[in-house]
Amino acid sequence: MDKRDVVIIGAGAAGMMCGIKAAQRGRSVLLLDHAHKIGEKIRISGGGRCNFTNLGTRAGHFLCSNPHFVKSALGRYSPQDFLDLVERHGIGWVEKAQGQLFCDGKATLIVDMLKAELAEAEIWSGTSVLEVEEGFVVQTSRGAVQAESLVVACGGKSIPKIGASGLGYELAREFGLKVLDTRAGLVPLTFGAQDLVDFREMAGVAVPVVVQCGAGRFADDLLFTHRGLSGPAILQISSFWREGMAVEINLLPAGGLVAAIAAARAEAGGQALQTMLGRLFPKKLARYLAGKFGFNGTISDLSKPDIVALETMLRHWEVRPTGTEGYRTAEVTLGGVSTDELDAKTMQARKVPGLYFIGEVVDVTGWLGGYNFQWAWASGAAAGQVV
Repeated sequence: MDKRDVVIIGAGAAGMMCGIKAAQRGRSVLLLDHAHKIGEKIRISGGGRCNFTNLGTRAGHFLCSNPHFVKSALGRYSPQDFLDLVERHGIGWVEKAQGQLFCDGKATLIVDMLKAELAEAEIWSGTSVLEVEEGFVVQTSRGAVQAESLVVACGGKSIPKIGASGLGYELAREFGLKVLDTRAGLVPLTFGAQDLVDFREMAGVAVPVVVQCGAGRFADDLLFTHRGLSGPAILQISSFWREGMAVEINLLPAGGLVAAIAAARAEAGGQALQTMLGRLFPKKLARYLAGKFGFNGTISDLSKPDIVALETMLRHWEVRPTGTEGYRTAEVTLGGVSTDELDAKTMQARKVPGLYFIGEVVDVTGWLGGYNFQWAWASGAAAGQVV
């Protein structure tokens, strides 16, 4: 039977990083992946440019049942560590808003870099894992292989079209580990029929907002779509939204309503509310908001109470999603292997020596903006240094 020091199930971001670190220590490493092309989630990320890390990464950027769990791995493999690797390979990069780092070229440069670093490891792509037996014997479509250390790095359920599945959760349960309920995260929100009538009219309109739901609060752009609401602000807040909850949207994050009213009155006090709102918002949104406010007079007719009521509506617009677009478009999967089951320093299962879980399969979910890749690098490195 084929035997290896380390077998890693999943050759995505976390799996490849784990393999790199383990191979550097002289371990014989085999990575298994059912996809014929590895690193597909890296390739399609960031609009094909890969938002590979965030310089401002800290524990508060992650959702986890134990908020302290991520600190050890993140503290020992930093965004600068990954950036140093990128620069050693001569890959150009750019910094965008809020510390987000992207490739200056195609995301495939990151995949190629990781493959190059894996030169001492072996990769079986296009290989399905059929079963994991006692003693870490992995039955695959290419035959059986036994591992001294087994690393589960096969991700979550998000984006099934590139092969995402629940295999990692199934393996965790087979070994007796607790798995928390999973759901789609960083995903567009969907709405009922009546809301969609209005939202479809505004499809393609994007505006800066501040959104709040539960413990989440984000300032970024909102995008109206034919299916509901999207854009970075909505993707962020979707990880905090649960069924039945409302999302509050501040359409005036920079203020400006009083000044817009004053300017409109000075120009032509007889103009309609919709015309004045067109100074602050795209025309389609201005028309929708004017109708929602239901004021029939002109700008000159607005009383102080009217202005207060209008500003309240614009700053505290409340919407009630009926759901999300689900794993089909979700960037991440919330929930997963409970961190109570894992050692935060090594990512090893407490009850099963030699078994490790890293990356998205674990109950750790980052915000939008490179944080999830940084968790993949950090958790992969943590395991790779000890397997």
